[in-house]
Formats: sequence, structure tokens, C-alpha cells
Amino acid sequence: MKKEKIIIGSRGSKLALIYAQNVKNKILENSDLQEDQIIIKSIVTEGDQAQNKRLSEIGGKGLFSKNIEKELLDENIDIAVHALKDMPAIETKGLLSNFFLKRNDPREILISRDNNKLQDLKTESVIGTSSFRREFQIKRLKKDIVCKLIRGNVDTRLKKLKEGSYDAIILSMAGIKSLELEKEITQIFLINEIIPSVGQGIICAQCKEHNSKIIELLNRIIDHQTFQCAVAERDVLKILEGDCETAVGAHATLGVNEITLEAELFSLDGSKRFYEKKTRKINEFDKIGLEIGGILKNKSKGTYKK
Repeated sequence: MKKEKIIIGSRGSKLALIYAQNVKNKILENSDLQEDQIIIKSIVTEGDQAQNKRLSEIGGKGLFSKNIEKELLDENIDIAVHALKDMPAIETKGLLSNFFLKRNDPREILISRDNNKLQDLKTESVIGTSSFRREFQIKRLKKDIVCKLIRGNVDTRLKKLKEGSYDAIILSMAGIKSLELEKEITQIFLINEIIPSVGQGIICAQCKEHNSKIIELLNRIIDHQTFQCAVAERDVLKILEGDCETAVGAHATLGVNEITLEAELFSLDGSKRFYEKKTRKINEFDKIGLEIGGILKNKSKGTYKK
């Protein structure tokens, strides 16, 4: 009898394939499936093809997930794997997007060419980032730097840095750790210095909403604490109707029977910052993000959107 195969779809970058392998390993640990029964398929996304423009100029966050989700809807793959921070806040109809592995380190890091920390960088040093959020946050910490667009995978960005196109770049700790590139790190920012992107450090597995066999498999690999934090953070984005131009960070942490969520939102030009932090009982994890999102939306009076 022929063994049944499960196909996992992912972006083709080195980091994305590591994330897909993490999901595969978790499934193998929690099922009686064998190694050769789970295949990883790399899928080219529109976000990977356009490397010289901000995502907001070419269609937003969905460019990293749309092609993979189409493969899932067309049943060419059984499971899609994404970095949660790259996914739009509103789930795609017909798909379940709530299977999260245990969160990796969500902090932001700086890698500089001369190993200088942020405050030691010279005036008008050029920092590479493709994120308005990171740009506005880093300029709050050091006003006299220049931010310049950088796109591409981690290896590409490191290469551009070392070639002298930038003095420093900002990346996520989760990606650097997964690629075992910690030796490159110049500085790790505290959460209260730079609030990460919604869902940063979280790997999301996704499947069709009526595929009971796959749902059963994925339910076994959910990290429930990560699930609660992810829901709270993503609810902030849903209320703000955030897209790639929305400069918003949100981060949830769990304590003893409580959840704390802090979030910040910047006006479109980065000149105004709106911040909110609240702690609620853990059973309100699915309400706290809606509450904070509403407060930020009211405080900002639409200045964060075109």
C-alpha cells in the first residue's frame, strides 16, 4: 500500500525553509508519520520577486503569502508555513491560520559594519530597513541617522552591508538565531526600546478550514501561550485595519494568570507616536488587543492612514 504524503508549502528562502522544517519536525514528533511522508515544497512569492521597492508600493504584506495560500486553496499543498509578521491581519476566506509554534525571540537587532552600537554611529550614518515602523522607532532612539530602503533575504542584506551600501541594518533576532548568525549581531534592542512587529518571532502553519485530518495534526503542535499572544497582537492590527504602510508594533507577554499587551502606532510621517499598555486576566486574551487597537485608533484620529 502506498504511503500517503503531506506537502508543506513555503517561501524558498533559506530562513523560510528552516521555518517549514520546524513545522515538519513538530508534526513528526507528535504523530506516527515518517520522514518521507512529509514533503516541503518551495513557492516563489510576489514579495520575493520585487526587491527594489517597499511592499506598500507593490501590494502590501499579502505578497509574501498570496501565492502560497493559492496553492493551499487549489489543494496543491496541504499545509502552508509563514512568518506570522508577514501575514495580513485579516485571514483569507476558507483557510485556518491559527496554528502557531512556540515563539522565538521577538526582539530587534542591529548589525553594523564597524561593530558600532546605535548611539556610537556617526551623524548621518545610513541604516537599512524596509519598515516604516523600524525607521520611526530607530529615529526616536537616534535622530541624526538616515534610513534607506533595503530588501532581500538576510544573506542579501548582510552582503549589501559588508559592501558598504549601508552603515548598519536592523533585523529580527528570530531570523538571525534560526540562521545561526548570532556572531554578526552588534546590538540587541530591548522590547521597551523597539516594540516588535505584530507576530514577530512566530511561525504560523495554515490549512484549509474543512481539512479535518490536517487540522487534527496541526492542533497537536500548537503552543497555546503563543496562540494567546498572537491573537492579542493581531487584534490590534485588525482594529487599525493595518497594512504595510501602518507603522505599528505590538507585543504581548503572559504572567501568572494575566496577559500584558503594549502597542505603539506612528502617524504616516512618523512625527507623532501613540502608545498604550494594559494588563488583563488571561481569559481576556481575545479582548485586550481589540481594546488597545480601539484606543490607538481613537488617539491617532486617522493620522496613520492615507
